[in-house]
Amino acid sequence: MAGKISQELINRINELSKKKKRIGLTKEELIEQKSLREDYLAAFRATFRSNVEMLQVFNKDGNEVTPEKVKEIQRKKGLRDD
Repeated sequence: MAGKISQELINRINELSKKKKRIGLTKEELIEQKSLREDYLAAFRATFRSNVEMLQVFNKDGNEVTPEKVKEIQRKKGLRDD
């Protein structure tokens, strides 16, 4: 599921969270909740990493000041020619 957070995933996480507050969860539901949260975090991290790797930073004079580490990642992915 890396990189994509589905609305179904979010809905189920919220559903279990509300149920936990109201009446509690069964052991199976607690295990499911933990697994869903791990899936969510993995997808969030993958999306965030991708966004940062696509980032270009410019100073107020219009010169690119993207960190070299990000530039190297972009070169490896074929996103940068320099």
